[in-house]
Amino acid sequence: MKKNLKILFILILSFFVFSCSLENRSAIDASNYVSKPNILILLTDDQSYNTINALGNKEVSTPNIDKLVSNGLTFTHAHIMGSFSGAVCMPSRAMLMTGRYVQNLSKVSGAIDIKDKTMPEVLKSAGYTTFETGKWHNGRQAFAKSFTNGANIFMGGMSNHLKVPLHDFDETGEYPKSKTKYEDKFSSVIFKEAAVDFLENYKQEKPFFAYVSFTSPHDPRMAPDDYQKKYNTSNISLPKNFFPKHPFDNGELIIRDENLLPFPRTEEAVKEEIAAYYAMISEVDDNIGKILNVIEETGHADNTIIIFTSDNGLAVGQHGLLGKQNLYDHSVRVPLIISGPGIKNGERTESLVYLNDVFPTVADIVGIEKPETIDGLSLLPILKDSKATVRESVYFSYKNFQRGVRTKNWKLIKYLVEGKKTTQLFEIKKDPLEMNNLANDPKYKKKVEEMTVLLQEWMNKSGDKVQLGKPDWDVKVIKSWVTERKEKGLSLDSKGVH
Repeated sequence: MKKNLKILFILILSFFVFSCSLENRSAIDASNYVSKPNILILLTDDQSYNTINALGNKEVSTPNIDKLVSNGLTFTHAHIMGSFSGAVCMPSRAMLMTGRYVQNLSKVSGAIDIKDKTMPEVLKSAGYTTFETGKWHNGRQAFAKSFTNGANIFMGGMSNHLKVPLHDFDETGEYPKSKTKYEDKFSSVIFKEAAVDFLENYKQEKPFFAYVSFTSPHDPRMAPDDYQKKYNTSNISLPKNFFPKHPFDNGELIIRDENLLPFPRTEEAVKEEIAAYYAMISEVDDNIGKILNVIEETGHADNTIIIFTSDNGLAVGQHGLLGKQNLYDHSVRVPLIISGPGIKNGERTESLVYLNDVFPTVADIVGIEKPETIDGLSLLPILKDSKATVRESVYFSYKNFQRGVRTKNWKLIKYLVEGKKTTQLFEIKKDPLEMNNLANDPKYKKKVEEMTVLLQEWMNKSGDKVQLGKPDWDVKVIKSWVTERKEKGLSLDSKGVH
């Protein structure tokens, strides 16, 4: 009897030791314990970091994204790096898929270089089924080598939400125009249905990587009436950093995005634009919720890492701007939430991170070797400890006439537009909306110099050819969008840049 009790005691003790060890495992260990996890990426289009109810914006309804905030780790200071053109989304998505710095992407508008390994490509080699639905803005060759499956694929940048040119999965990777199809449904519904169908019918033992790439809340902002009715301009607050016009020429004041509203901006027009923007966000949030429900209903939730983010932010009236062709926080900061097995619930981190950090993070979670081409940093230390950091600063670039760098408390932006230089310096903790430019105050001369050195260091290590100390930054002047289009005889209201 005593011998049996001793054995029982040992078994009980072993169980508690084992349980405690599981509790103390890192995110990667916990994920591996339930086998290699599925990876689901939910990407919205043009959604700024400050458009989520659970993160402080009480004017917008996002109950499903709010659930992700409650169930995961939110990176409140996630950033894109920039763009070679007005189509900011293309390099941002390429950064996400390849882990590269923007300067190391293909110079064809920042598309994916066929030589670069993509996240789904590497996961496919590791035995994953890889699936995509929605917007793919990075080349047919890159898509073909990345995915084993897909449905309702949009091989383009921008379209009317009720007339999205779609393709079925094409094993040849050609996706000819002759096989384009259309569905009489709103874009978010189309992509949600493809994702739901994939998840409901996925019976394979091997894990999956699913990339659901929405085109909302990108303009044209034409949310269904049920969503638009939720937002009345009388209940919309004007941004505190609203300006009727930008205080100086940043090089892109009349690009297509900026022409969506007349100049100067009026308070009522901006409120109407914000209301339409929020309606689009609520609509896509609803469809995200339906995908999350299926994840739960199919039993995938216990073994699926869910990553929610966006390709860039948007001004929508802030600083007198509407678009994303600038380096202010509203345009370069994006939402980033990671949830799933092993991820602590409801935590937030202010660590400075990039979209290109997602790829190495996924590689570490899954336990596969990272390609040598990756420039991003794994966020696994932050998943283990939300107070951890992986970098002390982040850098931004837009075409050849905007450059910026930020630390936790300071942000510097430099401009060179038609030979004129402008500098902005913001103390972020005191001035999070970037309204008080300190660059011309003699008290901050040393800080400007210090941040300029940091900016140049970032540019040197990232492959940026700009030399700030040269009168013309030692670069070829990039023509404005307007000049380019005029020279080519193209319309200035073209919808081709996105």
